[in-house]
Amino acid sequence: MKVNIYTDGSALGNPGPGGYGVILQSGRHYKEISAGYRLTTNNRMELMAVIAGLEALKKHGTDVCIYSDSAYVVRAVEEGWLQNWKARDFCRKKNVDLWKRYLDVASKHKVRFVWVKGHAGHPQNEKCDSLAVAAASAPVETLLEDQGFIDGLSLSPAGHLDELPGWRND
Repeated sequence: MKVNIYTDGSALGNPGPGGYGVILQSGRHYKEISAGYRLTTNNRMELMAVIAGLEALKKHGTDVCIYSDSAYVVRAVEEGWLQNWKARDFCRKKNVDLWKRYLDVASKHKVRFVWVKGHAGHPQNEKCDSLAVAAASAPVETLLEDQGFIDGLSLSPAGHLDELPGWRND
């Protein structure tokens, strides 16, 4: 079985409210997935889109082609950066929680990536962008917490959530 997964992430501010959009296609089968978060970054949402797509697969060993406009995600995997980061225990790397989650779910499948230019008229990429922006724009009370991002703030100099752009402490 072969599945194409199209992904995009968005953050309205960086950090700020964010979301991801995913399309899974296999033959006649089609599924859209999206979710929004109160406070996150664009890179986290790009990576979360990939993870959500892979986690939606029910059968292990699936041949997966992931289409993403995120050079950060595609190059990290395809150029071997991720394996080097892992070998060095992710020393001084961001988004470690998500990269570990990606490694776990990707190990169950045969995954390859294709980089697509964002906002260039690619139909599935444009749809994923719409899903991601809509998810990020949802009412704040419906948005999820990106606990990995929040936990990482304790390591940063900002230290206070209410000082960060996009944080709405209602």
